[in-house]
Amino acid sequence: QLQASGGGLVQAGGSLRLSCAASGFTSDDYAIGWFRQAPGKEREGVSCINIRDGSTYYPDSVKGRFTISGDSAKNTVYLQMNSLKPEDTAVYYCAAETSVLPGIPGLCLPFGMDYWGKGTQVTVSS
Repeated sequence: QLQASGGGLVQAGGSLRLSCAASGFTSDDYAIGWFRQAPGKEREGVSCINIRDGSTYYPDSVKGRFTISGDSAKNTVYLQMNSLKPEDTAVYYCAAETSVLPGIPGLCLPFGMDYWGKGTQVTVSS
């Protein structure tokens, strides 16, 4: 089970931190990813992390602005989003990909994820 939280309304240049609480996983060979979907657009990955070894992935659109991290004690993954832009406005989802190999944060693609949480709205005003 995945529970996302932390969305909201922020001005351009501001910051938000999203949280994804994970439960029910019996081993740590999985990755958590954050995806977003804006109206009329396809769902896209914005960051993924291998829970076992911490390897991460960011697309160029968010590299240097977004940081994904995990807290194993709380079974929670965070997405720190800084320098937000209006084009970051979307519904953000966290998802899990199981049986991930060491050293990579999974495929980090929507079709590769096995479990999805409900989305949280992020709105960035100009």
